[in-house]
Amino acid sequence: MADILKVENLKVHFHDAAPDRFAVNGVSFNISEGEILGLVGESGSGKSVTAMSISGLLPRGKADVSGSITLDGSEILQCSEAELLDILGEELGIVFQEPMTSMNPVMRIGPQIEECLRVHTKMSKAQRKEFALEAMAMAELDEPEKIYNKYPHELSGGMLQRVMIAAAIISRPKLLLADEPTTALDVTIQAEILQLLQRLNKQYNMAILLISHNLHVVRKLCKRVAVMQRGKIIEDRPVEEIFNDPRHEYTQKLIAAIPTRDKKLY
Repeated sequence: MADILKVENLKVHFHDAAPDRFAVNGVSFNISEGEILGLVGESGSGKSVTAMSISGLLPRGKADVSGSITLDGSEILQCSEAELLDILGEELGIVFQEPMTSMNPVMRIGPQIEECLRVHTKMSKAQRKEFALEAMAMAELDEPEKIYNKYPHELSGGMLQRVMIAAAIISRPKLLLADEPTTALDVTIQAEILQLLQRLNKQYNMAILLISHNLHVVRKLCKRVAVMQRGKIIEDRPVEEIFNDPRHEYTQKLIAAIPTRDKKLY
């Protein structure tokens, strides 16, 4: 299968950091069409900066970035902001960790889901609404017509995360970047969101990059996992190989820290 995303020797150095302190230091990985890859590591490991680089959200002028990021054949690090918006709007959907803080509190749900279509297409208002309702149904939101006219504060956290997923998939992107998509949700809703992502992957052959610090979540969803520590990828293998035979001491500690029935966090 062809690669939908290819990251090669990515380095990110923030201007206010020490000269030898790289947030991302020589990271390389790829994601094939329809593949689900987990990128894991503790806070400060570089996974979020890697995600920001891929999604074009890294603040320009505040960091030096080198290497290559190719999304469906387009090199995005060398793009202008306008070119980047076009590429990412069509090829990449993003689901953030905190849906409430990512949404406009005074704007109704429907227009927020439609925003990508409003910016990147010439669809009429009626066509955008039709696509939004379809995306909401794909995200397993009950009664999309009613939710379309609600405000974010009227929805639960789980419903808001589904709204974010609907907004991310409305343009049928080839890659979905999910940045800690279940962290703020309770265990039952976490499982539902993971099942939804898995269904979208299978039904639409949508590749997924799952950013997480939670190896338990990654094991449920991903076929392959890349482990980051101090800005570098230290292991990149099938998820069951990582769990059954972790080669790096850091990976071993991450797995050992997973709570079980006999070993809780408190």
